[in-house]
Amino acid sequence: MALKTFKPVTPSNRYKEWPSFDEVTKTKPEKSLLQVKKRSGGRNNTGRITCRHIGGGHKRKYRLIDFRRLRHGDAAKVLGIEYDPNRTCRIALIQYEDGQKSYILAPAGLEVGTSVVSGEASAPKVGNALPLKKIPLGTSIHNVELTPGRGGQIARSAGQEAILSNYETGYALVRLPSGEIRKIHENCYATIGVVGNREHMNEVSGKAGRTRWQGVRPTVRGMCMNPVDHPNGGGEGKSKSGGGRQHLKSPWGHVKGQKTRKRHKTTSKFIIQGRKSKKR
Repeated sequence: MALKTFKPVTPSNRYKEWPSFDEVTKTKPEKSLLQVKKRSGGRNNTGRITCRHIGGGHKRKYRLIDFRRLRHGDAAKVLGIEYDPNRTCRIALIQYEDGQKSYILAPAGLEVGTSVVSGEASAPKVGNALPLKKIPLGTSIHNVELTPGRGGQIARSAGQEAILSNYETGYALVRLPSGEIRKIHENCYATIGVVGNREHMNEVSGKAGRTRWQGVRPTVRGMCMNPVDHPNGGGEGKSKSGGGRQHLKSPWGHVKGQKTRKRHKTTSKFIIQGRKSKKR
């Protein structure tokens, strides 16, 4: 996938870089795999805003993605590559021999007409899903399960990949996109390849309006507010937190920069190397 630039006939076009959508081969989604996507506006069931800066944007429908790949041994043909407004990567429409269709995440290099299959007897090629114990060491994988049968949860966004680095008794050591090395049960499934649309991180919106089309509302810095509105507000001129050098806080007074993970979380025993540990 490549990015396209525009002639600077307007200020927003000067630095704008949008995807070219060259890899997209199918423009209309499969109706049988669509669901209504209701908007919350960032509000919970009581009407209170629990996630700020959400609202507006274009209407969307959710595409049902097969993260589990439970039809082991059944080959499916790739019918097309589609754009999904709900995620950063592209999705691939596949069809099994009995006519059933489903969506999967489209890895880089997956072409229309190729065959994909899941199961222990599958070949370790792009688009196939295998248990970790059947994947060769050093292979790039995505859509990795954390619990066998639950479905892929790791490395699902554009350009993401995890690396299978080693094996232990009943577990595989996987280097996650964050750099963390984690033990994952060998029966967990993963898909071969790197998630497509690698250039997504290099996109330049060009104007604030495109962000509003995506349903994101403006964010105002706390330093620009008054003390009554935010802990960082106030002060003469551009000051840090009310004129004094205080720790940055959230709107509710929680100090930022502290660890949020529980100290005695049960799954910490599966983390071999943290994402912030120094590499030797």
